[in-house]
Amino acid sequence: MGYAEVYREWQNDPEAFWMAQADAIDWDRAPSKALFDDNAPLYEWFKDAQVNTCWNAVDRHVEAGRGAQTAIIYDSPVTDTMRHISYAELQGEVASLAGALAGKGIVSGDRVIIYMPMVPEALVAMLACARIGAVHSVVFGGFAANELAVRIDDATPKAVIAGSCGIEPGRVVEYKPLLDGAIELASHKPDFCVVLQREEARASMVEGRDFDWHEMQQGVAPAPCVPVSGDHPAYILYTSGTTGAPKGVVRPTAGHLVALNWTMKNIYNVDPGEVFWAASDVGWVVGHSYICYAPLIAGNTTVVFEGKPVGTPDASTFWRVISDHKVKSFFTAPTAFRAVKRVDPKGAFMKGHDLSELRAIYLAGERADPDTIEWIEQLTGKPVYDHWWQTETGYTIAGNPAGLEALPVKIGSPTVAMPGYDVQILDEGGHEMPAGALGAIAVKLPLPPGTLPTLWNAEDRFRKSYLTAFPGYYETGDAGMKDEDGYLWIMARTDDVINVAGHRLSTGGMEEVLAGHKDVAECAVIGVADELKGQLPLGLLCLTDGVNRPHDEVVAEVVARVRDKIGPVAAFKLALVVDRLPKTRSGKILRGTIAAIADGREFKPPATIDDPAILDELTEALKTIGYPKT
Repeated sequence: MGYAEVYREWQNDPEAFWMAQADAIDWDRAPSKALFDDNAPLYEWFKDAQVNTCWNAVDRHVEAGRGAQTAIIYDSPVTDTMRHISYAELQGEVASLAGALAGKGIVSGDRVIIYMPMVPEALVAMLACARIGAVHSVVFGGFAANELAVRIDDATPKAVIAGSCGIEPGRVVEYKPLLDGAIELASHKPDFCVVLQREEARASMVEGRDFDWHEMQQGVAPAPCVPVSGDHPAYILYTSGTTGAPKGVVRPTAGHLVALNWTMKNIYNVDPGEVFWAASDVGWVVGHSYICYAPLIAGNTTVVFEGKPVGTPDASTFWRVISDHKVKSFFTAPTAFRAVKRVDPKGAFMKGHDLSELRAIYLAGERADPDTIEWIEQLTGKPVYDHWWQTETGYTIAGNPAGLEALPVKIGSPTVAMPGYDVQILDEGGHEMPAGALGAIAVKLPLPPGTLPTLWNAEDRFRKSYLTAFPGYYETGDAGMKDEDGYLWIMARTDDVINVAGHRLSTGGMEEVLAGHKDVAECAVIGVADELKGQLPLGLLCLTDGVNRPHDEVVAEVVARVRDKIGPVAAFKLALVVDRLPKTRSGKILRGTIAAIADGREFKPPATIDDPAILDELTEALKTIGYPKT
């Protein structure tokens, strides 16, 4: 069947559609029905099932006689390491670590934070938690101690599993001092920590609390898979919130299995045994869904890549990995290709690498600009599919279902809504907008299986963040439109979360850090357009009266504060001291207007502005740091 038929099949009978997809999963107890709507607008899927994620991602492939197939290819140019791990080997490693965790008292429902670099052991840790019903929460290794502490306090983990370090081009980032600092800052204290020692920077251990990854597994009985209920949280993943406090997205076990399994063939067009590569990090949702879980559930080979698109060693890296491992479908963020294009615009580094096995390239995480898409297509001769989804959904809202039918590409659009998603463009009153009209993008409830049913310990916040603005809909926080063909166009965020190289970061959180500086009386952080990263944060600072220090000193200090409190992932390097900020008469800072000036976009000053003359002042001030870019 083609896309239109499948989408119509879902529309006509969503319950039957999802029950049919559930047949592909190994259940300990099959669900009696798909949708549980007794607590609407909080919906749940396959709630009465019993199932284990690790069994479906690992053990069942071994049981089916495919244990010798490669499950994980570890490719690490920063350590000059290449390793192939079969499904049978992965089963052994996961069961061993799960047994060690169980031996230290981890039981179903306990939380475990994972703070690791891009090594196979990160996936082993995730799967080991799933094996015994523990709820993992992976925290990106680039986050600072303060951000890790916030997540420790929210998730209250019984254990933390960490790598001793991460490796960046030209430097080693020690994780253990950050972990120690986070535990010291946090009110909640984990019972124990497991540390994977890497030779590049071995960690000092706290007696009685910290245990070596390998030593703690010695003599331990491997753990079997523990069935959990369909609504059991597989993991918690924190995403930026508009208040600066992270939101713990909950991923339900059964729906996660069913939905991700469906996507691998229908969207990414890969069959069991074929190689799929998502060039992301396990700290982000792409790493959860498409480095770890979906490829393994579907019986693919997944690539765990520890490196960068350029600099490890050069701009040939993507092409080498695709060629060496016969990658069929490749998924990354537009930022990564912009970095390659900046260094190698003519594609000289592609020479000598065989891309004949590659079927398509998939982009997501931020808006894919037409120039980048056209450059990739011309260079590779492969189709490039932009697709759109969120941490909250866990997989594609709108995309090009190449495994069903490759639809015509319209550059700038992520194509069409996938089965499960009834995407509408709404005005402020919640009314559907006509084709071509810009509005808020919302999804009619219920959301499909595998999407967030709530936020961790924050149901009220879940309702307020996603369900209140448009009753009966999930509010995506994005603005856009649909054209006459039903193609979706994503135009902008509707909140203060900016997108830096595919990483969603809260400007509100950064403002909190800036405002904590002793000399800063008031501040605003906006996202400004950046050719390489999509957006960069820019901080505007109003200093306390009487501060006579050089502005450069204050700027250097606030940049260091953001790096310390949030981490280098924020890419916060731009700050400017100004006399005042443009505001409405009620005192609201006009962040959208500031961003328009910085980006050189046309704008109409809002009627509520307190003093229009300030816009000219701001324009002149921004010129001193090179904005708007010409």
